Parts: sequence; structure tokens; C-alpha cells
Amino acid sequence: REKIPTTPLQLRARGEKMKPTRITNGRIIDPANHRDETADLWFADGRITAPQPHSDFDTIDASGLVVAPGLIDIHVHLREPGQSHKETIASATRAAAAGGFTSVVAMPNTNPTADSAATISWIKEKAERTACVNVFPTGAITKGLKGEELAPYGALFHAGVVALTDDGHCVQNHEVMRRAVEYAKMFGLPVMDHCQDYSLVGDGIMHEGEWSLRLGLPGWPRAGEEIIVARNILLAELLDSPIHCQHISSAGSVRLLREARARGVKISGEACPHHIALTDASLAGFDSDFKMNPPLRTEADIDALIEGIADGTLTILCSDHAPHAAYEKEVEIDHAPFGITGLETQFAIFHDILVHKRRAIGLPRLIALYTSEPAKLLKLDRGTLAEGASADITLIDPTLDWTFDKNQSQSLSKNTPFHGQTWRGRAIRTIVGGETVWKS
Repeated sequence: REKIPTTPLQLRARGEKMKPTRITNGRIIDPANHRDETADLWFADGRITAPQPHSDFDTIDASGLVVAPGLIDIHVHLREPGQSHKETIASATRAAAAGGFTSVVAMPNTNPTADSAATISWIKEKAERTACVNVFPTGAITKGLKGEELAPYGALFHAGVVALTDDGHCVQNHEVMRRAVEYAKMFGLPVMDHCQDYSLVGDGIMHEGEWSLRLGLPGWPRAGEEIIVARNILLAELLDSPIHCQHISSAGSVRLLREARARGVKISGEACPHHIALTDASLAGFDSDFKMNPPLRTEADIDALIEGIADGTLTILCSDHAPHAAYEKEVEIDHAPFGITGLETQFAIFHDILVHKRRAIGLPRLIALYTSEPAKLLKLDRGTLAEGASADITLIDPTLDWTFDKNQSQSLSKNTPFHGQTWRGRAIRTIVGGETVWKS
């Protein structure tokens, strides 16, 4: 793999001219513009352009490749500020670039919590200096993620957040959540919710079922997620305002979302790769790299998630990239933190399972779930190859079989259950603002 160490921002700061470039012979898939054709794509000065008359231009031969808008991951834990032993903005965005992602949306469970304009400004400034892809911060729903007092949404909005979420935590008080959605609506900010009822989940470690009984580990029932999904549906309907349910894992949640969306409720949901690639049986070896929130569930839940993706109930795919240092994970499973890394593997897993093996969706829909759909939810000026748009582009080889080696990962942390596994399909070049930030 080749990592390009200079970011587009640094190039522009030095006044270096970005040469006009033509990507030729590729299959252009741009769901935002209903485009799927073999054609040339031009960009110059960081923007998609009409064909350039210049004789001096670079050429990228994309024969056999898919040319897609830069992929967007709306659920990433960058860990900075405060947890740089797990990950940094620099390392996480390198991992994102290696996975084909040109934009990541940062969760607010940092230290300090991203519940103030000052912290948001710090994240944006650090990203401008060290990130090789676009970083869009979210703000907390409540101060300190405690679920009690609303964060200052006006200040967060003006600081540049793209959404509000207490991800990693869930607002348990329904009145607080109602007021959060009402005030967020005033600023046009979507609310994204980590769906977990603490009283039902308790000290659950894994899915409540056969394997939790076999292993003697505390169970985490599906209802612990589904009750909050139902709560969010009721509030979205009451307030006529969008709520997005994060990392959906259960068949019941998919059913609830499907029924509500059919009634026109402004509710949506996302899926993560581990929830369609692995089951609760994976914890038979007590390996904490399979411990995640929400937990891995059953084959029946996998089938329901895939059906939900195929029929449009779940409209966004993401990683929930949650890095942890080795010493934090290498303890008894009861004490290990939840979460895994995923930026470098997620696209390949979804492509391999959804497009190649299960044939649940086609490649254009897969790309839409990573581009136009998240851009629409968060009102991002990304996810398109329209003329004038930022030249954020991902080149994908849909036939490439490759094996993931966690020791070659760009993330600081290596807590992944996918080491040594082979998948079909991979992003092989990532372009941000017209400059290549990753090639493999």
C-alpha cells in the first residue's frame, strides 16, 4: 500500500497547484445523479469539472474499476481529545482513507465531551492540521452525555456540528429526549440515538439467548434496543422531526422501523458490518474482540437486517469504528470495553455479503448507502460527482479478493475480529479535494 503523507489542505496552504486530472475508462456510479455509465471524469482545483481543454493534465486509468463519490462514514469514534492512546484524528483518518472513505462523522464521547463550542472548535482545528480526509463533528445531546441537561445547541450549531447524539450513551428520560428533538429542530440538526434501555440491558455483555446461557455470561435482550427504537418512532411522529437510530442489530427493530416509515414517520436507521457478518456464537472463545454494543445476535437477526437494507428500511451503512488499546481489551471479557475497529474493513464486508454472496442489493445501491443517503441525512455537501462538487472520489475494484491483516492497519488500535479474513471488493484509491491521499 502507498500512503500519501501530504493532505490536500497542506498542499493548498503551501500554494501548490493542483493539476487538472482525468479519470478514464472507469464505471462511474453516482447515485445522487442517477448515473451509472462508463465515461471520463475530470477534476481541477479540488472540484469536479467539465472536460478540460488543457493539454497538460494527469490521467488515472480506471479500467475495470468503479469511480464513486467519496464514501462517507457517519459513525466514527476518533477518540480525540482525551483518548489518544486509543486513536488520534490523524491515525483514524488514515484508516478511513485506506478504507475508501473521504469523510467521517465524529462521535462526541471524547474527553472532554464534545458538548461545547470550545471542544468542537478544537476538533475542527486539529482535523485541519492532521486529518487526511474530511472530519464532520457531532455535538452531544446532553451535557457530559449524562442524559439530564441539554447541551447548548445554538453554540454547537454555530461551531459547526452536523448532528446531535449521545452515542455510547442513551437518553433514558423521555421528556429530555422530547425537548432535545424539539430544540434540535429549531437549528435544523438531525438527532441520532444510541438505542439502549439501561433497565432492560442491565449488566448484559452479549445477546440474551442460547449462547449467553451456554457461556454463563449476562444476556442483553433485543427488547433493550427495541423499546428505545419504539420511543424514538413515537417522538418523531409526535414532533414531525427526524430521528436516526444508530447501529440497529435486532429483527424487531427492523420491523418497527419498517412499519413506521411506511406511515411516513421521519425515522431512519443504520447497520454496521459486524452485525451482518457475525453471530453471538462468535463469543464461544470469550474473545473480547467480539464484544460490542449493541451485541452480535443470531442468524435470524442477520437475515432481518439484510432484508431491511434490501427493502430500504435501513438507509445508511457505517462502521461504528471504536478503537481500544490492547491492554484495555486483553482482560476478562466481563471487564473489557465494548467495540471494534472497522474503517478499513467495512466496505469490503458489506460488498462481499450484500452484493457478492447474498445478492441482496446491487453495487449502485451499496454506494448510495455510503454517499447520497448519509449526505442527505446530515445535509452534507458531499456524496456526489456533480460538476462543481468537491473532488472527493473513491476508486473501487469490485472483483479484488484480499485478506485483512490487522498488523498493517493504519489505526493505532488493533481490536478487530476480522484479522486474516478474506473479502471480495476493495477501495484501492482515495481522493480528497482532488488529491490522492491513499493508494493500494
